[in-house]
Amino acid sequence: MSSRIFEFKQWWTVIFIIIAAGIITSTVIISNSFSAKLAHDERSRVEIWGEATRLLIADLNDATLITNLIIQIVASNNSIPVILCNDNDSVLSYYVVEAPEKNKDIFFQKKIEEFKSKNNPIVIQLQGGDQTLYYGESLVLKRLMMYPYIQLTVVFVFILVSFFALISAQKAEQNKVWVGLSKETAHQLGTPISSLMAWVEFLKAKGVEGVYLKEMGKDVSRLETIADRFSKIGSKPELLPLNINSSIISSCDYMSTRISSKVRINSEVPEMPSLVLMNESLFSWVIENLTNNAVDAIGGKGSIMYHVISNKKTIFIDVTDTGRGIPKSRFNTIFKPGYTTKERGWGLGLSLVKRIIGLYPGGKIYVKNSEIGKGTTFRIELRKYQG
Repeated sequence: MSSRIFEFKQWWTVIFIIIAAGIITSTVIISNSFSAKLAHDERSRVEIWGEATRLLIADLNDATLITNLIIQIVASNNSIPVILCNDNDSVLSYYVVEAPEKNKDIFFQKKIEEFKSKNNPIVIQLQGGDQTLYYGESLVLKRLMMYPYIQLTVVFVFILVSFFALISAQKAEQNKVWVGLSKETAHQLGTPISSLMAWVEFLKAKGVEGVYLKEMGKDVSRLETIADRFSKIGSKPELLPLNINSSIISSCDYMSTRISSKVRINSEVPEMPSLVLMNESLFSWVIENLTNNAVDAIGGKGSIMYHVISNKKTIFIDVTDTGRGIPKSRFNTIFKPGYTTKERGWGLGLSLVKRIIGLYPGGKIYVKNSEIGKGTTFRIELRKYQG
């Protein structure tokens, strides 16, 4: 797993560099394209200015030269769309505007309104009647106006993708540590458990009273269960049909003997079996963690209720305590690793519960409701096993 994470980081670094280089390259190319176009337009204007200067020095009375200059000025406009109209807004001529073959009048009417909304028209005063010049934005200007937004969008998407990739890598690394620690714990427990089992058998051979050996056997069996649970973290658990009702009752009975006598654990389960595909060892771990969390919440005195209900497709398990409650702003925070309200807590109980429940089809856990000073209800949803 660690090699896959390392490879992912390496590949993402390469991809990050390639995308960054692509953004920089495209920015340079587009900027150079705009610069070249503007430089070309500026040169055209300077050439016209130079021609006008030549005419001033030469002969202003030469009508042919003046006409040629006017034609050159008009022809130089190959980027700005213009429409020339008379005083009744009838179109006299147009440039850099692609007019359709049909419905020209409607097209020019809409185009004139569009140009009016963007630029103030230029009125040309003539003796025979004024003419109006409507103009729009050149393609270069439109691109220049859009370019910053496009560039910002690309950079934003790039940063967003990079952020999520970084978060994914961090989560994968956290999972690696979590799984590695769990499996190492299971491995370390294996040796003393085997030793304890051997000592139990040795004491049996020495004739030690059975009542003591029975309790020791229970504790050794419990340690085996704990080691088995830790070994399953990070691995795909074996899914078998499990009657949730009997598993909850069994776990509640076990926990009742190991918590304060001032805490009552009750359960309301249907008479008919509630079957789900589940690993029993891990599910009992969920119930134990939720029970311990509830005991801490009620301060060692109160009640805990497990209520199972179901419909055609889903089984709901509500776990209600009479504890201090949870602020609504922390409904999601409590499931994050490290979050705890206890001075010596690790903040892993509810995180572990969420992780285990999330392993199963349709499995999820959340805070159904909570009131400060009155209690909290957690709800588990599991997909019903149809057989």
